[in-house]
Amino acid sequence: MFLKEELESGRFVITAEICPPRGTDVTSFMEKARLLKGKIAAANVTDNQRAVMRLSSLACSVLLLKEGIDPVFQVTCRDRNRLALQSDIMGAWVLGVRNVLALTGDHVAFGDHREAKAVFDIDSVQLVGVINGLNHGRNMKDTELRGKTDFYIGAVVAPEANPWEPEGIKFQKKISSGARFFQTQAIFDMEKFKRFFEKTRDSGVKVLGGILLLKSAKMAHYLNKNVPGVNVPQNLIDELESSTDELKKGIEIASRQVMELKGFCHGAHIMAIGQEESVVEIIAGS
Repeated sequence: MFLKEELESGRFVITAEICPPRGTDVTSFMEKARLLKGKIAAANVTDNQRAVMRLSSLACSVLLLKEGIDPVFQVTCRDRNRLALQSDIMGAWVLGVRNVLALTGDHVAFGDHREAKAVFDIDSVQLVGVINGLNHGRNMKDTELRGKTDFYIGAVVAPEANPWEPEGIKFQKKISSGARFFQTQAIFDMEKFKRFFEKTRDSGVKVLGGILLLKSAKMAHYLNKNVPGVNVPQNLIDELESSTDELKKGIEIASRQVMELKGFCHGAHIMAIGQEESVVEIIAGS
């Protein structure tokens, strides 16, 4: 079954990210994909995540299709204007991709090509609407297309954003524009997330709680200092610092979070950031 069917069936769904390589050698990428095959409903392919140049999300999505894995094609507004966005998204459909996740994209100032010119021709809310338009056979100029798409449209929400109001407005706009499922940014306050999830029940969208693998206490401190909307609580940092194997403890924490989500949420989206082999352990532990 594909991601859409899995989510619509009412089963608890797990997705995970696989980061493309910095080059054309896809050996490691495919090894990680094969480890996850059969254990997740779909694999997100990141689009130059953190503004670091990597092999294209579209190419890697097609590789996953050939491997029998349902890909979620991530598309950011950072690198393409509206012409290129529409062209690449239609190209993905023709090549067999059926899920797309619309993102703003990390600014180039955080990446490895800081002299690059960021595009941001449209934002992520508009991008959701563009994909919805392509699904209805119309482009951004309302011109009728010779053949339409039928993507399962995804978007991102940050339930722990502070203040919440601007994020809440964007969330509702994405739903109105055509988003059918959401993968959240990393969540650590499960009670707060439960309250958010309850408010989404009448919206008709599916929500997958974002589980970020904490590899070390140092990583947790970095997130708290540098990533807006992410707040790793002190009790988890204490757990990591008191452990003799911080990665193993991080996997244990992530497994625990997935188990909590199983009690009320539609699914979990696991972000291991270069440690994709640990996703298998997280799933097994949950």
